Amino acid sequence: MSVTIGALRESAPRETRVSLVPEVSDKLIKEGARVLIERAAGERAGFPDAAYRNVSWANDAAQLLQSADVVLTVQPLSLDQIAQLRASAVVIGFMQPYARAAEVRALQARGVTSFAMELVPRISRAQSMDALSSQAAIAGYKAVLIAAGALPKFLPMLTTAAGTIRPAQVLIIGAGVAGLQAIATARRLGAVVEAYDVRAATREQVRSLGAKFVDTGVSAEGAGGYARELTAEERARQQEVLDARIAAADAVITTAAVPGRPAPRIISRATIERMRPGSVVVDIAAEQGGNCELTRPGETVEHQNVRIIGPVNLPAELAYNASEMYARNLYNFLRPALVKGELVIDWNDEVFAQSCLTREGQIRHAPTAQALGSAA
Repeated sequence: MSVTIGALRESAPRETRVSLVPEVSDKLIKEGARVLIERAAGERAGFPDAAYRNVSWANDAAQLLQSADVVLTVQPLSLDQIAQLRASAVVIGFMQPYARAAEVRALQARGVTSFAMELVPRISRAQSMDALSSQAAIAGYKAVLIAAGALPKFLPMLTTAAGTIRPAQVLIIGAGVAGLQAIATARRLGAVVEAYDVRAATREQVRSLGAKFVDTGVSAEGAGGYARELTAEERARQQEVLDARIAAADAVITTAAVPGRPAPRIISRATIERMRPGSVVVDIAAEQGGNCELTRPGETVEHQNVRIIGPVNLPAELAYNASEMYARNLYNFLRPALVKGELVIDWNDEVFAQSCLTREGQIRHAPTAQALGSAA
């Protein structure tokens, strides 16, 4: 019997993305799966019901959750939604295991098999499944557009009859996927760009995009392609150099994050007070507490004529393309487990093994289990 793969209409505030777009729905059907979609699931992302072909429809979330063998989602399911799942169900999506203890325990108690897209290992074979990277690229792009819109000056240099306008100075802090996309976007818009990351390995990537790398003398290479947390001494050395570059910038985009922990605090109130009037800070890490001391998630704070913008869920602001990219990530993740229309998970596959959050009444991700005081 064919596996039924369901896609919900997201219910979280400000969430406009959808986990399944028509292109990917068609691919799943060709693999022999039955696709079940909640009515109007893709509407806010620009995918009306009429765009989906040969699918079945659920009138509400409850009907879908009680019928689907595999549930695809963007945001973590709520406690009420988890309670409606079949015990044999498989859930795939962002799970936020470090922040959603109650939901993880509910999945465990329900006996549901869940896969967290943020736990997909960063290996070559899994690049096409890397949803964190696909969504981070969107956030980096959008952050620069927000800064450009808030800045009271041009980004590019302009030569006019009224004289020459100097280009804006943009500083990107963090050269991961979001930071690199921010660099590329700011450069395309004509700004003079500097960038900094504690991982020295990013130096050549920054330079290849036409930006200047800020060298503070601190390196913090971490496991899995992430930065490790800095020591107090390293932070002080880094801060001295960064403060001077922040003060010189017209716009600062901060993207620094450590998985499972609050975002590192990089910009202090005192540093903000050194910036020129009219300068802008866009803090992509706002949802994790922010890289700036004055950041408030979802708000714009003005301090001594400097604006600190704390956007949340930036990918949802480009919901059409964000949904396309995320749905492809999900398909590439799920495809190896689809055999003649049935779901057959190879637990010896490191992608499935390492991204599994709960299974058979246990928390399978060791760091999450440890954080919740359970046995992995």
